[in-house]
Amino acid sequence: MKTTRCSGEWISVTEHARVLGIDPGTRIAGYAVIDFNARGDSTLIDAGVLRLSATAPLAARVRQLFDDVTALLQEHSPTHMALEAVFSHADHARTAIQMAHARGVVLLAAELRGITVAELPPAEVKKALTGNGRATKPQMQAAAMVQCGLTTMPEPSDVADAIGIALCGGRRLRGVAS
Repeated sequence: MKTTRCSGEWISVTEHARVLGIDPGTRIAGYAVIDFNARGDSTLIDAGVLRLSATAPLAARVRQLFDDVTALLQEHSPTHMALEAVFSHADHARTAIQMAHARGVVLLAAELRGITVAELPPAEVKKALTGNGRATKPQMQAAAMVQCGLTTMPEPSDVADAIGIALCGGRRLRGVAS
């Protein structure tokens, strides 16, 4: 058992961690499952998107997101979760509010299973993955492809974002984040 500091709290981790990274959204949510060994080496296990009905009311979409995330938790049994922190910009206030709804149900799903969640600001994830806190979506996709040994860039960009979130969360957990 190893003790490390994550998100301001001390937590204990075993010699193996499985991190579920979530890029939350109310239409598309990216996810990635990454295993980390004791040295901090990572292996991508699964990645994809959860597509939510664009025409359904918000309540139905967040319920669908909750059910889909719960299914991922059950299927992959992660030891930790990493989630994009809420951010807002004056020009995109509505987007921040929508994302907050999605984050809420993802946090609830993790809490109900007793999973520790690291909330990561987008700039921190971008910097950890690309070295640039203002990286573009194509830069994130290219970095995710290289760091995970993929033959093609992850599509859509929500998948690359989720991979970045999981990698950053796992590296923070393991103490090897850039």
